[in-house]
Amino acid sequence: MALPLTPPVAPQLARPRKGLPDEADGWIYEPKWDGFRAIAFVDGDDLELKSRNGKDLKRYFPELRFMPGRYVLDGEIVIESSDGEGEEFNLLGQRIHPAQSRVQMLAEQTPATFMAFDLLAQDDEVLLDLPWEERRARLEALVAAPVKLTPYVQTAADAEHWLHSAEGVIAKERAAPYRPGERTGMVKIKRVRTMDAVVMGWRPGKAEGTVGAIILGLYTPEGRLREVGHSSGFTAKQKRELVETLEPYETGNRGSGEPSRWTQGRDLEWVELRPELVVEVTYDHASDGRIRHGAKVQRWRDDKDPADCTIDQLG
Repeated sequence: MALPLTPPVAPQLARPRKGLPDEADGWIYEPKWDGFRAIAFVDGDDLELKSRNGKDLKRYFPELRFMPGRYVLDGEIVIESSDGEGEEFNLLGQRIHPAQSRVQMLAEQTPATFMAFDLLAQDDEVLLDLPWEERRARLEALVAAPVKLTPYVQTAADAEHWLHSAEGVIAKERAAPYRPGERTGMVKIKRVRTMDAVVMGWRPGKAEGTVGAIILGLYTPEGRLREVGHSSGFTAKQKRELVETLEPYETGNRGSGEPSRWTQGRDLEWVELRPELVVEVTYDHASDGRIRHGAKVQRWRDDKDPADCTIDQLG
């Protein structure tokens, strides 16, 4: 492989931000994808596909094909959902498997796509010092099926819908160069989801007499209350006060397994509660019917019937 850029190349990273920056300050906007960040090094028939931390991804995604030529692409490996509404992150995780036969089977059943959003080198030219808008023009001229080109819009108003329908927004400065491994020239604004959940139990904190986390549940269509995640991040004062708040709802069942497998025992890990308390929480993402990242309590919902906390809220 005789490219002007060779592995390892760390991807440029985005700083977190709460709101969309103003386009008047020189920003453009792309959707945030829910996949594996990857850099593709293509030299004719030779391909290297590296993860954010430099690990080889090629063996896990044998179905990926790229345009002929010599270039280095930054992008995201995604598996698009069958209804076209988002990505299936949990299916990506199934690809990281030691058995090549299983990887090949999944590649045929749920093929992945490479979503390109930057061009770092082409032929014998390194493009890192070019502004984003020049790299984008070169990228648009290069990308063709089966690789897909990430869309972008030029106003915050046009990007707003991605905060509700996609995983969020990546905003980039038009004039910014590409700086591998640095959090510069890019910001990410995550989609924040909200749901009302039943408090099924609580987990003791590290300090004695404190609540470390509350266990969240939602009702299935069959009427079964199923654990979907937890919420922590309480202040020291809240951790102490919650012990007293939750005590009247305790059932007396305590155990050390998942909430669905509570057993009696001295090693206290879970304290079961009657399903009578409801909290409104925010969370970033869910997959396989569980919150993938810790949820944050926004308020207690005394006005909400626990039976109305259904699993169809997860999305």
